[in-house]
Amino acid sequence: MKNFVLFAGISLCSSIAFADEQRQVLMVLSSYGAVDENQTLIKPGFEFGELTKAYYVFKRHGIEVTLASPLGGKPVADSYDKSAPYNERFLKDEAALSSLANTYKLDEINANQFDGVFVVGGKGPMFDLHQHKPLKKVIAKIYEGEGVVGAVCHGPAALVDVQLNDGQYLVSGKRVNGFTNAEESAFGSKWLKDFPFLLQDKLVERGGIFEQDSVMLNQVTVDGRVITGQNPFSTVDTARAMVSALDVKLLPEQYYRDDATVKLYELFLNDRQLAIDKLQKEPQIYDFKMLAMISVVQINNATSEFQVSASVALLEYILPQFIHPIIIMTLAKAYVRLNQFENASKVLDLGIKKFPDNQKIKSFIASF
Repeated sequence: MKNFVLFAGISLCSSIAFADEQRQVLMVLSSYGAVDENQTLIKPGFEFGELTKAYYVFKRHGIEVTLASPLGGKPVADSYDKSAPYNERFLKDEAALSSLANTYKLDEINANQFDGVFVVGGKGPMFDLHQHKPLKKVIAKIYEGEGVVGAVCHGPAALVDVQLNDGQYLVSGKRVNGFTNAEESAFGSKWLKDFPFLLQDKLVERGGIFEQDSVMLNQVTVDGRVITGQNPFSTVDTARAMVSALDVKLLPEQYYRDDATVKLYELFLNDRQLAIDKLQKEPQIYDFKMLAMISVVQINNATSEFQVSASVALLEYILPQFIHPIIIMTLAKAYVRLNQFENASKVLDLGIKKFPDNQKIKSFIASF
């Protein structure tokens, strides 16, 4: 193909990507989602934010994107935040919306036309993508044709039953990840009871070497031409890893506020002062409420004293700027776990002054 120039306006700045040959990526969405006459979700679909984040990573780098699904047409998304910048941008993008409204049927896809395939997550893939024969053939053919296979969150469900020409499972012997058992436990929805399997367990069963970070932190695993991301906050980096694997020159990183906030938390674990300096220098880049939520989730799911103490330190920094009963209760319980009973008493005193009618704080004080 001829050289090309692509202009892609995004929230932070415009960019220009150059390549010797335009790459083609197939983005796969679940068709499982459904709504009733009131537009209430009655069956889970794909994760809209994972579609939009990855879509614009590929587009920004000059990669041609084709959307496909088992049934074709317009698949149903899980509930999502329309005001999120990546979603808002997509909803105003006529070309993108047209592609989503008219996805190709997977059994009509010629795998030879694509350099890579990226499977979007959401709960839907757990029900339809893992057993969809045309998709399994497409993924195997792209991989065996030296293409790149990527998936994020529950998207790796599409990989668990993919077999190569030698009969081996695609993931066998490869380092992989996806939505973890711990994340299912922490954020299990009403659909979880109907899952045919847990993704982490099935990847291991198929011979995958499962890697993971803590709950809802950014983890991307690259094993040759198989690239998997753990959860929604891994989407941008999973797509960027695919761009690199496709031999397209990576442009400078550009992260949305939610992703930047997760990365700041991860930095805090390794270098607290540097993280605080970055937060103080450019507070508008980060979301204080989300930082608090991440810390609470990490404390509630911690498997080590380090995870607890690091998250407590961040909550202590955030507390003067954002106070909430959940933060008070989480800090108090964490202090007790760390045998810091005086600190637990102090934060409970603060909590009862700020929220005198909160029954959970009152009950905890009574039992303390």
